[in-house]
Amino acid sequence: MATPEAAEFAALLKELKDRSGRSYGVLAGRLHVSTSTLHRYCNGDAVPNEYAPVERFARLCAATPDELVELHRRWIVAEAARRRTKAEAATPVPAPVSEAVAPSVPPAPAVDDEKDADEGPEPGTVAAEGDSPRWFRSAPRMRVLLAAAAVVALTVPTTLVVSSLNLSGSNSDLSDAPAEVDGAGGDAPELPDVDASKSASPRAHKPSGTPSNSGTPSASSSGGAATSGGQGAGARKQGSGGAAPDVTISSYNWEAPCGQHYLLDQKPDAVPPPPAPQDTRGWARALGGVDGGDMLLELTVQGRSGQAVVLHGLHVRVLSRKEPLAWSAYSMGEGCGGGITPQSFDVDLDDNRPTLTPVAGEHAGTPVPPKDFPFRVTSTDVEVFDLDAHVEGHDVSWYLELEWSSGGRDGTLRIDDGGKPFRTSSIKARPQYFYVNDTARWSDG
Repeated sequence: MATPEAAEFAALLKELKDRSGRSYGVLAGRLHVSTSTLHRYCNGDAVPNEYAPVERFARLCAATPDELVELHRRWIVAEAARRRTKAEAATPVPAPVSEAVAPSVPPAPAVDDEKDADEGPEPGTVAAEGDSPRWFRSAPRMRVLLAAAAVVALTVPTTLVVSSLNLSGSNSDLSDAPAEVDGAGGDAPELPDVDASKSASPRAHKPSGTPSNSGTPSASSSGGAATSGGQGAGARKQGSGGAAPDVTISSYNWEAPCGQHYLLDQKPDAVPPPPAPQDTRGWARALGGVDGGDMLLELTVQGRSGQAVVLHGLHVRVLSRKEPLAWSAYSMGEGCGGGITPQSFDVDLDDNRPTLTPVAGEHAGTPVPPKDFPFRVTSTDVEVFDLDAHVEGHDVSWYLELEWSSGGRDGTLRIDDGGKPFRTSSIKARPQYFYVNDTARWSDG
């Protein structure tokens, strides 16, 4: 069932399609998607994973600059709602507290052990033998022990039982667990000291967290996601504070199909034709490819509630810098998209300490002045960051860290390539090939 956000997004798509006068078949062919897929987009039954095909659809339908801006906003909100709904559906529902406590056993009167041993079964025991477990029938003393165990279980504070349920399973949300548990009957044990930073998950994503040796959970998601790490002391002190934002890699090439190259250790005759733009990354990974020259990374950051999350900075962390790969570069397409979307940053990976430098750009024909951190996001106020991470003389492995704070809590989100670092290698002085559809061959001309 479509979410309200997806319905609003689909309504604008349908309006643009109807106004263009083009059929679903014609538009689907131009977008390299099936007709049924395009029908699902326009009906609200599905939301594209990336914005690039949405923008191409809008331009084919002659959308105005204002409509492009509004369409991008609706896609961001619809995609976030889709991921949120998927995550909620995947979250296991804790069993009722009453089921977590040991089964209630009728209290048995205290019985002298020797007397029980001398006497035979109690009246009525034989009649119930067919229905009772053997171990329960053969040991009258066991009933006394079970009754005592039930009494002990019932004296445990209810809040401790609930906390134990929340900690079970690999998808447990440790950040919302209280730092201390209060209840009658004595001091309750403290929960493990954990970092409140949380996964930002894609998608397309089901994050799973596992505590590390340092007590800091790490998490990652397939398809490009942010992983948690770093600071969380403030979150441990403020159990009712804000939450980490959701961070999604909405595109690995925000100018698709322009400007994207992959380095492959293969001869042109052995390389298959490039796929549709939305499938290029999987195509390159299957061939052992590495991002070449530039990575045009687009991040979408959204709060989880109406409470504001302040984004203090986005930092580049380099893991290795080596000589560039001596491979050939293959271009994924000709012709450029619709320009830079805010906020836009330049990243020089050749620098010893690369940083994000804000640069001016344009969005739907409107100039966008450079703007640096901090930024502020909520569940309805979304920020989109476009990064141009380029390299000319090295083969660099790297990742990003986003510093955030909200409601007395703070932390750092690690953003990487689905649990692995990003990798970008120079294509300078390397053979570059473009696919020629007329000859169905790769050409360096």
